Amino acid sequence: MKTYGMELILDLHDCNPSRFTRDYITIFMDRLCTKIDMQKEDLYFWDYEGEEEEYEKAPPHLKGTSAIQFIKTSNITMHTLDVMKRVYLNIFSCKEFDTGEATKFSAEYFQGTVVNTSVVERI
Repeated sequence: MKTYGMELILDLHDCNPSRFTRDYITIFMDRLCTKIDMQKEDLYFWDYEGEEEEYEKAPPHLKGTSAIQFIKTSNITMHTLDVMKRVYLNIFSCKEFDTGEATKFSAEYFQGTVVNTSVVERI
């Protein structure tokens, strides 16, 4: 069967949570798309912006920002966890990309340690 695409699944720990803001994530998505030669489309966020009371009540595994960057060939999803200092990133595209470059850039940008990485071939 012909390959349809690929997905990079990346877990980063011990990240710098000051980089988990909408502004930093927007810059990250822009630079990542440039590095892996993807055409950006819409970017959406789910977080506690404007809901500080709800943020304070949330358990540590829910305190953070989720973002989805649509790209011409699919999407990039990200979940950050402020208290746990983690980033969970999935890059799915029917266009091939350099998974090593994406991994290296992500770890450097969020100043974290790669603890798990998987590349899945989609058919």
